[in-house]
Amino acid sequence: MKATEATAMSRAGKVNWVLFNPKTYATILYLLLSLPLGIIYFTVAITGLTLSIGLTPIFIGIPLFFGVAKLLNGIVIFEQSMIRQILGLPTPSVAYSYNQQSEAGQNWLKRMVSGFDGALFIRNLLLVLLRFVTGIVFFVIMVTVISLGLGLIALPVVHIILMNELKLDILENSLFSYFHINWTYNQQYLLYVGVGLILFWVALRIVNGLMQIQRRIMYVDEPYQQPSVPPMEAPIHASVQSQYYEYPEDHPTQGMMQPAHREL
Repeated sequence: MKATEATAMSRAGKVNWVLFNPKTYATILYLLLSLPLGIIYFTVAITGLTLSIGLTPIFIGIPLFFGVAKLLNGIVIFEQSMIRQILGLPTPSVAYSYNQQSEAGQNWLKRMVSGFDGALFIRNLLLVLLRFVTGIVFFVIMVTVISLGLGLIALPVVHIILMNELKLDILENSLFSYFHINWTYNQQYLLYVGVGLILFWVALRIVNGLMQIQRRIMYVDEPYQQPSVPPMEAPIHASVQSQYYEYPEDHPTQGMMQPAHREL
C-alpha cells in the first residue's frame, strides 16, 4: 500500500502535453528566477556564516549563527513549497509540535538552541550552495535550448523585415547554397519553422526534466515518505490496535462467551 502511494506521488508532479500545460511555463519562470534567487541565497548564507564566526568572541556571533540556521531552513522550505505549487503537489501535513508547550516558557536564545539540529543545518547549507550552482547551470541550459527553437521559428519574420527595411539577405549564404539546393524562400521558411517547433518542444521537455531534477535535489518528496503518525502518538496508536487484534480470527468469541449449560 505504501509503495503504491509513493509511486503515485512520484508521478503526481510529472508534466504531460508540455506545449499547452501551464505548469511548463510556470517552470520556465521559476528557472528564470533561479539565477537571481540562487545568488541571493548564496550571498546570505556565506555572509551570515562569516559574520557569525567572526563575531563569536564578542558573543554576538552565537545568536547570529542560530539565526542563520533558522534562515537557511526557511529558504529550503520556501523553495520546496514553490516547487510543490508549480508541480501541483499537495501540501504535506504540518509536522507534529508536541514540544511547543515545553518551549513556551523559554527565552528566544534557549528556543533557538533547543531547536537546533546539526545534521539538518549541514543539509540545508549544502542545499543552498547546490541551489546556487543549479540555478546558474539550469538557467544557461534553459535559455540556450529555448532561444534556439524560438530563433528558428522567428527566422522567416526576421528575414522578411531585414529584406524590406535594410535590403539584407541573411539566407543568401545559407546551408542550402553550399549543397546547391535551389529552394525558394518559402520552402526554406517551412523547413526552419518545422525544425524550430520540434526544437522548441524538445526544449520544453528539457525544462520539465530540469524541474524534476530540482525536485529531487531539494527533497520535495521527503515529507510524503514520512509516517503519518507522529512519534508521540505511535505507541498509543499501536496499543489501541492491539486491543482490537487481541483475539485470534479462528475463535472470535473465545473468552467472551461461556456456554449456558453443561453436558451430563
